This record gives sequence, C-alpha cells and structure tokens, in this order.
Amino acid sequence: MNAMTQTNLQSAFGGESQAHMRYRVWGDAAKKEGFENVKRLFDCTADAEEVHARLHFKALKDVNGDFAVTSMAGFGINKTSENLQAAIDGETFEFTQMYPAFICVAEEQGEKEAVKAMRYAIEAEKVHAERYEEAKKCVDSGKDLDKEDILLCPVCGYITFDKTEEACPICHTKAKAFIAY
Repeated sequence: MNAMTQTNLQSAFGGESQAHMRYRVWGDAAKKEGFENVKRLFDCTADAEEVHARLHFKALKDVNGDFAVTSMAGFGINKTSENLQAAIDGETFEFTQMYPAFICVAEEQGEKEAVKAMRYAIEAEKVHAERYEEAKKCVDSGKDLDKEDILLCPVCGYITFDKTEEACPICHTKAKAFIAY
C-alpha cells in the first residue's frame, strides 16, 4: 500500500473510532437530559462510525503502524445541543475536507478498496450531519427528536428515519438488512 494512502486510512480509522466512542458518551448525556430519541440517534451513528472504521481497517489489510488522530475537537460532555453542534461540525469536516482530500490521494495511488471505503463514508457523513441538524432543532426547541424509526445500513453506515425505503441509496444494500434502533 502506498504510504500516503496508508497514513490517510490510519487517520480516518482513528477519527471514526473516536467518533464512535464520543457519540456513545454523548448519547448517555442526552438520555440524562431526557432526550431518549436523540440518544438512539447518537447510538445509531456511533455504530455507523464503527462501520466506517472497520471498512478503513479492512482496506489497510495487514499494515501495521501508528494510528494518527484526525482531530481532538469535540471532546468533552456538554449540553446535548452543544454536543449535537460538535457532531454536525465533525461530520461536515469529514465530508467537505477530510474525505475529499483522502479520496484524491487514494485514487491517484490506485487504491481501489480505500477509495470505496472512503466514498461510503463521505456519503454517509453527509446524512449523519443532516440527521444531527434535525435533532438539534428539536432539542433547541425543548423537545426530543420526533422519530420513531432510526435505521442503520450495516454495510456503509447510512442512517434513515424512513422504514419504507427499499434499499440503501449509497451501497444498495436491501433495507431488510438495516438495523433498527
């Protein structure tokens, strides 16, 4: 594997792994504030970030080395609205800056599996930011997220609130494989 793609995948793996744990902690904090559905959204997105981390790890194959941290921003437990804003900012950074640059490098270096993993992530991160924005609007108005259905595509990390979808719009996995939260 080319060194630059390897470094980028390691960085993405570290960032997604951290997001996974950060969202778990923030979900617990949301529950303490009475936002049960926001907790479910954080838990679902935490698992989506794990999907991304696993895809990146798989694309690394048997490569060893230090795993860099993409960002330390967003650490800490704040009010749910602040945690949601930090989540929106992190997801937006990933799909507007981090992954586009990483994909360019991986494409230039012919790393097809890395490109696929990052393309899944970039499209899912856009949706994660949208879901968090919707949750933040609810929380800022003093209400819980008003979604009964929160579903995760276990292949690419896509999240939907619509149980009538037939397939994932990113990876085309059939909806019957989606995980309900």
